[in-house]
Amino acid sequence: MSTDDLPVNTIGSDDVELNSNSSSSNEIGGIFSSSNNQNKILYGNDLSQVDKDYIFEGLKKLYRKKVLPLELASKYGHFASPPMGSSDFEAKPMVLILGQYSVGKTSFIRSLLKQDFPGQRIGPEPTTDRFTAIMHTPEGQDSGRHVPGHALVMQTDKPFRALASFGNNFLSKFEGAEVSAAILKNITIIDTPGVLAGEKQRLGRDYDFSEIVRWFADRADMIIIMFDAHKLDISDELKDVLDTLKPHQDKIRVLLNKADTIDSQSLLRVYGALMWSLGKVVQTPEVSRVYLGSFWDNPPRLEENRVLLEREKNDLLNEMMRLQQNAVVRRINELVKRARSVKVHAYILHYLKKQMPYVMGKSEKQQALLDRLDKEFLACARRYNLPLGDFPPVEQYRKMLREIKDISGFKKLDKNLVYEMDKVLTDDIPALLQKATSKPTQSTFQNYAPYPPQWR
Repeated sequence: MSTDDLPVNTIGSDDVELNSNSSSSNEIGGIFSSSNNQNKILYGNDLSQVDKDYIFEGLKKLYRKKVLPLELASKYGHFASPPMGSSDFEAKPMVLILGQYSVGKTSFIRSLLKQDFPGQRIGPEPTTDRFTAIMHTPEGQDSGRHVPGHALVMQTDKPFRALASFGNNFLSKFEGAEVSAAILKNITIIDTPGVLAGEKQRLGRDYDFSEIVRWFADRADMIIIMFDAHKLDISDELKDVLDTLKPHQDKIRVLLNKADTIDSQSLLRVYGALMWSLGKVVQTPEVSRVYLGSFWDNPPRLEENRVLLEREKNDLLNEMMRLQQNAVVRRINELVKRARSVKVHAYILHYLKKQMPYVMGKSEKQQALLDRLDKEFLACARRYNLPLGDFPPVEQYRKMLREIKDISGFKKLDKNLVYEMDKVLTDDIPALLQKATSKPTQSTFQNYAPYPPQWR
């Protein structure tokens, strides 16, 4: 038996020290509640009594001091997302709107705002050809201001600076719209181009649509995927988008739009057909929450479903309203997810580096490791007692590794960095919450009520 197959505690002092805190990643899984948005208890603390600004400032310091050093040492930004900035912690909750063309995405946003917004285009053909960040108008400025993408990514108080890495082709298709609307005081809405069918998207877009969606999905607090009640087909490109969203199943909500044009019996059949189609594509045991609605200015065409659609609309708006309440939970969750991902990434590189020869045959060995990367992931998880659920998608990671000329050129894993980052999960975040709950402050969430009438 080779040393690679031995249990971690029998391999040697180097690997024993590396694994000294590996169990912490398994312990963290039980600390968080599931995607129940109404749960405000975390680490035994009542989050309705915390100082939100104090928490965000503490999370920023923990990230800069204990997570970022391991990210930089392991070049995590090349394999996943670039380092986080202050605005990633302080930004309002983000709602990402996705769907095929002409399903009513822009009309849905307009119904939430109760007014037009800069750059909106509505029609039966593919009209929205760009990503639009719809934000609340800053104090003292006029509503309806348009902000070009190149200018938007330069603003340090906005969470979009990392988008500059996608280049001019994307930035020319990215813009901001500042609108004075009540709902935007609590959230930022991202409108997206309609997902096209077949080769139209690949040939017509000079930027990587799936990668842009992945970037926004990583930072979104809610992802709404819209379907037209009269067009339930899921194109190949939409399947690719849904595959991109698999790590974010807890954020996904499905909206079946234009349901006011269908009678009750037909609506049941349409709902069932949609669930069947999604089940074939998403392939997860959990069922995403599906809302029924009709979001436009005109009254319902059929009165028999009016009460049902009003209730569904109220439920969706209430959930969107609660995003701001749950901002603390979401930011902590995202930091923990990122820390676990960084840790697994560092161990993967450490493991692959140890398989490489010192002098001869490096390129051949590296190619062999990439060819059987799925098996190497299993071996790495077994050797360092890491949960397979924290490992990145094999194909995506293999693609990134192919851009690395020599894996053995990575720096040796610093055990102290791993240890310090593990302490963030087990000690530092609970201590931060304890301090925040003991601070004399007015409840962050006391004044939140169901969504105001102007949202309706």
